[in-house]
Amino acid sequence: MGSKLIMTLDGAVVREYPIDKESISIGRKHGNDIQLNDLTVSGRHALIVTMGEHVYVDDLGSTNGTLLNGSRITKTLLKQNDVIQIGNYQLTYFDDEDQEYEPTMFIQAEIEDTQVMDTRAPAQANLKGEKLAGVKILNGPLAKKVLELRKPFNTIGFNGIKMAMIARNTNNYTISSLRSNKLRRASDTPMINGKQLTTEAITLKDQDVIELAGTQMKFFYIE
Repeated sequence: MGSKLIMTLDGAVVREYPIDKESISIGRKHGNDIQLNDLTVSGRHALIVTMGEHVYVDDLGSTNGTLLNGSRITKTLLKQNDVIQIGNYQLTYFDDEDQEYEPTMFIQAEIEDTQVMDTRAPAQANLKGEKLAGVKILNGPLAKKVLELRKPFNTIGFNGIKMAMIARNTNNYTISSLRSNKLRRASDTPMINGKQLTTEAITLKDQDVIELAGTQMKFFYIE
């Protein structure tokens, strides 16, 4: 049985890493097995540890944390299709080399707004006071995954094509379609509650259903 990590950046597959030894280090500094050139990534950020048949992700006390399927973790057992987020990069775990993966399955999750840049500049305070929302994916390979919408602007799409933008405002969230001439089919046009989205922003309501290229996700308030 061969397991691997598939790294994506902005929805596009960057490369694959086989999990072929007991410990794989991830971080910004040279000498890591997976080196990420990203100022929000700590020098030694996380480890992928194999113990028998189990594979774990272990955060090494990094500044900005390691997310697993959108939640901060310390040491957690990995399951098929789990998405680890470190800085701007996402690593999807596959525990069977024979399983084909479809590049379209990657949706761009946004990094936490609490990240600290390594330039010694104070972190900018983000929007405070309003409720945090997220989207839960309802079907397809990423079904049941939850992505938090922490940034002022959150783009969602597939294969590196940004299809829609969810803006976080002082008292609500709005969604608008992003025009793209890369969409192959008319059916790829983003929909909300079965209606076609336009470039005009509309206010999202709790439990609204967004559809992108056949993948459905439900918008909801977390807090």
